[in-house]
Amino acid sequence: MTKTNIALAVVGIVALAAPVAAQERAAEDSGPRSTVTAAIVGGTLGIGPELGFRINDHIGIRGSATFLSINGSASSDDTDYDAKLRLKSFGGMVDIYPFGGSFRISGGARANRSNAGLDAELSNGQSTIEVGGETYTAAQVGTLSGRAEVKKFAPALTLGWSGGNRRGFMFGFEAGALFQGAVRIREFTSTGTLRNDPNFRASLEDERRSLQDDVDKYKVYPILMTSIGYRF
Repeated sequence: MTKTNIALAVVGIVALAAPVAAQERAAEDSGPRSTVTAAIVGGTLGIGPELGFRINDHIGIRGSATFLSINGSASSDDTDYDAKLRLKSFGGMVDIYPFGGSFRISGGARANRSNAGLDAELSNGQSTIEVGGETYTAAQVGTLSGRAEVKKFAPALTLGWSGGNRRGFMFGFEAGALFQGAVRIREFTSTGTLRNDPNFRASLEDERRSLQDDVDKYKVYPILMTSIGYRF
């Protein structure tokens, strides 16, 4: 999606939100207003607590911490890896409510401590495994392990809906992007008989670079979160 298409999409969402927000604002004027929200959020960043403070009709701030562990798989050059993704981040957002209602445009940043562990070994029925373009036996390789990390600081931008600004239970959602940069694949290690062999170490580095090339293009992490909580 081009920058022009993104801008048009944002303009369209804002235009659609305006009349709904105006009706909502009129309904809220007759009820008790809220300034503090405590919620549980969940989605692509993980699951965790969130606290929000509505400064006035048009500005608010939020802080959250999210965690989650996920088991999955990855593949590079015919080598399959068992992957364990550990989501762990903390951050804050400044919310702008352009119509004074529930629709918000948010910007902020997160301290990103997420990482992934990668392990590969021969599965049942295999006698050899390819590492960095070279073929090795199970005894020579053992278990192949690596680690993937991201930048420790990542800006974020989202569009969202926070429910009516009245006391009581609330439900909200937001979508956007975390600009975390390219994932960094750290040095591979091995438990096999060739773990200290210079030629095998070179193959390990070739394998790491190949996997790094596969992930270099993924520099933006999608944010899709829902929340449920209470406004005090």
